[in-house]
Amino acid sequence: MNACIALLGGTFDPVHKGHLALGAHFMQLLGADQLRVIPSLPWQKAALQATPEQRAEMVALAFAGLPFPVLIDRQEIARGKATYTIDTLRAIRAEVGADVSLCFLMGADQLQNLDSWQEWSTLFELAHFCVAARPGFALDDASVPTAVAEQFQRRLASPSRLRGAAAGLTCLAADLAEDISATAIRAALQRGERAASLIPPVVLDYIEQHNLYKN
Repeated sequence: MNACIALLGGTFDPVHKGHLALGAHFMQLLGADQLRVIPSLPWQKAALQATPEQRAEMVALAFAGLPFPVLIDRQEIARGKATYTIDTLRAIRAEVGADVSLCFLMGADQLQNLDSWQEWSTLFELAHFCVAARPGFALDDASVPTAVAEQFQRRLASPSRLRGAAAGLTCLAADLAEDISATAIRAALQRGERAASLIPPVVLDYIEQHNLYKN
């Protein structure tokens, strides 16, 4: 059987328990061999509060010691400029070869602007796309662009089919009710609240040691 790698990209400003739950959920669902976590320098978001290195360090702390192999992939922050998912997927595909199953993980909220991503329809040539949604979510939700919904609908497949193919399929896991906002976490930290229920303790310690998200 071909290897299967789950890819979890994000700004992780800061990394929180929702990210951990998303990664663990799909690692189990797909039976993936590795979770590759990719801190990003996104072109669509405003200035981030933690530095790229701090975000990568928080991710490494958060994902350490999990019961499956994790690799922190720093290629996007190493480029030192805003980057696109298409470039990262091309680089990973060139690295791992044509046969490895690559599964890009995302929350349902990201579907709402997927059609604004660089070469978005070409992304499916490089990877599968796995979406975690709250119970009751459907692809025909009014917030999902029609073109995106149509692409996802016609590519929908079981996790086992994603595992057996390199790219081009989608998977919708409508049973992950993690609704954690990094924006809300930063606001709580600025108010002096610890947000301990939302952030791994080791990351919270790092935030306090480095005096992050105070203003």
